[in-house]
Amino acid sequence: MEWGKLSPNDVGTDELAAFLATRKKDGLAASSLRITVIHLKVFWRFISGRNYVSIDAAEPLLAPKPNATLPDSVHETSVVKLIDCIDTMKFLGKRDRAILELFYASGLRLSEVCGARLENLDTEEGFIRVTGKGNKTRIVPVGLQARASIERYVKLERPELVKAKSSSHIFLSVRGGALSPERMRSIVKQRALAAGIESKIYPHLLRHSFATHLLQNGADLRVIQEMLGHADISTTQIYAHVDQKRLKATHKKFHPRG
Repeated sequence: MEWGKLSPNDVGTDELAAFLATRKKDGLAASSLRITVIHLKVFWRFISGRNYVSIDAAEPLLAPKPNATLPDSVHETSVVKLIDCIDTMKFLGKRDRAILELFYASGLRLSEVCGARLENLDTEEGFIRVTGKGNKTRIVPVGLQARASIERYVKLERPELVKAKSSSHIFLSVRGGALSPERMRSIVKQRALAAGIESKIYPHLLRHSFATHLLQNGADLRVIQEMLGHADISTTQIYAHVDQKRLKATHKKFHPRG
């Protein structure tokens, strides 16, 4: 079919579907194919609305669903290695261990750890109040080991970092200010390299690992949603796909007819 010689009135839904099938066969990504469908719908809606064509041939077209990108996670043993390799007797060791413990224990976003303040932390009850996306505040549990690390840092090392203009941010830089997201990422990366972990480690990976490990150990998806601060359960359901992938791999490996 020579598309250049056709007028819009010569093109129906079948022709548009054939065009899209050809584009898919040529290797066009699902995301790009979805945009193409949207463009066709907008164009045909316009020309049919102006009565340039008798019918809206693009109206029945269905845009392909975007591919769900499964979040990466790191194995539990690697997280333990990452944290335990920090020498807390060295300067900033207590601070950096407390940072990593909090990331993994509570699944906080990078911005939430950077913005965490002393007045919002209750180590006795084991909770921290953070403000996340959309300026929404939530209360998140803090595990025993993370609480112990934070208490040691606040008591023994943070006072050394406090300067005259320091705020109540939990984690301070050597200059006494709140740690920036860039510096926080650098700390996580440096500690991973020092621990000899070859895979790339970054703050959001620890958040993903927090959720994945909770689900693998039987936590309810709704509870994980609340702790992560997701407004919609569909966002959290991506971790269910991760767990299903793990279960499928386990079945294939160990079942005699897998």
